[in-house]
Amino acid sequence: MIKTMIVEDDPMVRQINSKFLNKIDGFLLEKAAANLTEAKEFISKNTVDLILLDVYLPNENGIDFLKWLRKNEISSDVILITADKSMERIKEAFRYGVVDYLIKPFTFERFRESLGIFKERLSSFTNHQTIEQGELDKLILTSKNKECSDEDLVYNLEKGLNKYTYKSIVNELDNIKEEYFTTEELSERLGIAKVTVRKYLDYMSKQGQLEKIIEYGKIGRPLYKYKLKNL
Repeated sequence: MIKTMIVEDDPMVRQINSKFLNKIDGFLLEKAAANLTEAKEFISKNTVDLILLDVYLPNENGIDFLKWLRKNEISSDVILITADKSMERIKEAFRYGVVDYLIKPFTFERFRESLGIFKERLSSFTNHQTIEQGELDKLILTSKNKECSDEDLVYNLEKGLNKYTYKSIVNELDNIKEEYFTTEELSERLGIAKVTVRKYLDYMSKQGQLEKIIEYGKIGRPLYKYKLKNL
């Protein structure tokens, strides 16, 4: 399990981020701190793999905590979660080694994508003693490659479709073992409303990415099933 600490002063936001985290397999919330004093106290006695860190805290700044972590050679990785959109702040954050930067308000899909990338990279680092250049390049360029893929996928998205929801659905399709699947099955796997999932699946069908069939039963509405093409 990936041990995680959340640092967020707003109780409601802290609760939402905790619930988001609990929905994602492989992550364990070790501590939800309301201020930097509490966070420093905990991290000085405990080890966590990942810190979800707010920037704006009462009379405190999350970037100062990030610098403190690096100064004290604490190896926890950090994802910043903040309303600060300034380019200077973003540059400073990456200069001190954050692995991602989420601007509030963000979607659960974007949150899950960020943690998924982190989980994949951490797993690769943990399971290998040495690595060849080609494999290392894949890890280093993971975020860049995913961003490029996103742009390719959503270039012609219809108005009203969200690129992160679209990408989440595309990623989940890779995990489906059955030849055909239904809207209901995919909705349950993703935790996204059926009407939303169907809208994206119908769009993908029109784009030629999915094959759509209709099964008519004796009673009730027809059942729509989908299948990935060319797989």
